[in-house]
Amino acid sequence: MWVPLMLLGVPRGALSQQPDATVPDLAALALRPTSELRGVVERWSADHGALQRRYSVEYSPERNARLRTFHSAWHEQLRALPFERLSRDAQVDYLLLASRLQHELADLDRNQQLIREMSPLLPFADTLFAMLEDRRQLIRPEPSHAARRIAAMQVALDAAKLRMGEVSNRPSRVIALRAAETMADLRRHYQAWQRFHMGYDPAITWRIAEPTKRFDAAMESWQKYLREQIVGQKEGQDEPIVGDPIGAAGLAADLRHEMIPYTPAELIAIAEREYAFLESEARRASREMGFGDDWKAAMERSKDDHAEVGHQTETVRDLAREAIRYVEENNLVTVPPLAREIWRMEMMPAAQQKVSPFFLGGEVIQVASPTDGMSEPEKLMALRANNLYGSRATVQHELIPGHHLQGFAAARSNTHRGALTRTPFYVEGWALWWELFLWDRGFARTPQERMGMLFWRMHRAARIIFSLRFHLGEWTPEEAIDFLVDKVGHERASATGEVRRSFNGSYSPLYQAGYLLGGMQLRALHRDLVSSGRMTDRAFHDAVLETGAMPIEMVRALLDPSVPLRRDHAPSWRFAN
Repeated sequence: MWVPLMLLGVPRGALSQQPDATVPDLAALALRPTSELRGVVERWSADHGALQRRYSVEYSPERNARLRTFHSAWHEQLRALPFERLSRDAQVDYLLLASRLQHELADLDRNQQLIREMSPLLPFADTLFAMLEDRRQLIRPEPSHAARRIAAMQVALDAAKLRMGEVSNRPSRVIALRAAETMADLRRHYQAWQRFHMGYDPAITWRIAEPTKRFDAAMESWQKYLREQIVGQKEGQDEPIVGDPIGAAGLAADLRHEMIPYTPAELIAIAEREYAFLESEARRASREMGFGDDWKAAMERSKDDHAEVGHQTETVRDLAREAIRYVEENNLVTVPPLAREIWRMEMMPAAQQKVSPFFLGGEVIQVASPTDGMSEPEKLMALRANNLYGSRATVQHELIPGHHLQGFAAARSNTHRGALTRTPFYVEGWALWWELFLWDRGFARTPQERMGMLFWRMHRAARIIFSLRFHLGEWTPEEAIDFLVDKVGHERASATGEVRRSFNGSYSPLYQAGYLLGGMQLRALHRDLVSSGRMTDRAFHDAVLETGAMPIEMVRALLDPSVPLRRDHAPSWRFAN
């Protein structure tokens, strides 16, 4: 029944007059200073995106040449700016843009090497590149010439397949998989070229109809041959884990871009040192649980404590609320009311759990949990992999104070840096730092909860070791899986999913190393600024969030004015000493 507000003792209009706590202080927002180079960075990002859309054919010589000219010209213009007269924020933007330009140029060099390695498997590529560029330049192909080109590309493919009959001509699985993926991309571009002409130009349609069918079928057949006969991927089976190691030189270039002044060998040694500490802590927790020094047995026992099937969402909900209460009650970081309000939960499909066996987060946390389509062993593995104690560390990592809070801040502060630097050392390092910080604060109350946090920290140390050793050519994916099972206590299915995700091309080579190393960088910075009494925990965390994503060495430069900055900045912060 409708009741007038006056009868309820509520003045008319009072409800609409209640202030919305999600609205920020607009006066302070309007006066917030910004970098003088914000417009420069935004212009580069917009122009770079436009060129990538125009020159969209990966590995084409036209794309390589145009982007090389673009990045080189931008670098030259950037060098002309008066670095010493810029504000601190603008100097950081200068260095971030300069680093990105140099990295883009290095990537173009790397791509040229990759296409050279694939060229025997893609003998038609140069002809197709030229045809695609003609279309972009709106040059109408001469019908008979186009038909001859298409027929010649098919002949080249057939000849390449014949050569594969000789074992000496067979490529490695790595190059074959890369070529198959490139073939799929080129086929999509060719089909777009075909759709542009077929049916609209009668002369071209009549000439190329049959050659196009044969060439498209040849591309599909060749791609299938590479995947099945060379790579070993069989229809209906899980894709084999192959990866594409970038080598020592590639790692060195990527480390320079991330402003990490360590060699891969030094980083592996750092990870092994961290792992040794974590293993000693695992033994201590194991003894408290009654398993002596057999920490693996203790960890296996802790995995038995998991949510009942169908109740994982309730567990995640309660853990999320617990983490938010903890950081707010202890005044550790500002949690905007809107960030607390908008996070959501979705279930992770069974197929995705083969690649991502644990929770994924951000504004929406994706919950890994058994489904009715899984076998009984798969259901049990999903439950054990996402047990109560491991999940307690995962949920705060993915939501608040981890990735959701980070993403919320990134969308509202220094947004121009978002397209410039997508470094895992900041993105994943932030969430990992909270695992380190909460451990030191005693967030884990029982040996079982400590074991859950230790599982993840050992996992992060192991990620550095197996990912760098793989990219150095020292380990195979199978050795990485065995390492995770033996050294971290992974279920084999979750270890396989982890390694598959690491090497399937979705993540940069240093991504897995970025978690713990980024967290260690923030730990060192926290020690310098908070443990020394110069900042509070809350001020420190709010300041890190406000900078936006960037190498942590640049976060340090923004938070600590005593850190020198020069135009020709070279990474020098030995944060792990």
